[in-house]
Amino acid sequence: MRSALGYFGLTGAAGAGGAERAIAAPRNLPTGAAVASRLVLRGEVSGEGDFQILGKFEGEINVSGKVFVAEGAQVDANINAAAIQIGGVVRGNLSATTRVEILPSGVLTGTLKTGSFSAADGASVKGEIWIARGGQSRPASVSASAS
Repeated sequence: MRSALGYFGLTGAAGAGGAERAIAAPRNLPTGAAVASRLVLRGEVSGEGDFQILGKFEGEINVSGKVFVAEGAQVDANINAAAIQIGGVVRGNLSATTRVEILPSGVLTGTLKTGSFSAADGASVKGEIWIARGGQSRPASVSASAS
């Protein structure tokens, strides 16, 4: 990890005193890889663990853990994860084995397949929602926008 951070100039001597720059993770966010708030990333992300999006992302996301889309983030992607929490704007097809939660600031447009779904007051959801509990395939179609 230190060598990867060094590659991006995030560790090492900060001055003559030899003090290292501190990298503080945002509080109350899941751990794992992240797209920072001022970054735009296009492509495919896959692997074990969690993934946070604080900026803009376009492409495909396939992770074994949780995907967190922060307030102010914009995502145009197909997402496949264990759980998905949306506080920003997401457009795409989502699949979560356990749960999808739309926070009050969240906006979802697309198709969603999950085991459990919740949308807070103020959230906006437009699309189709499929909730499958214990191997059942039972669609619950949502066409209206909840604001």
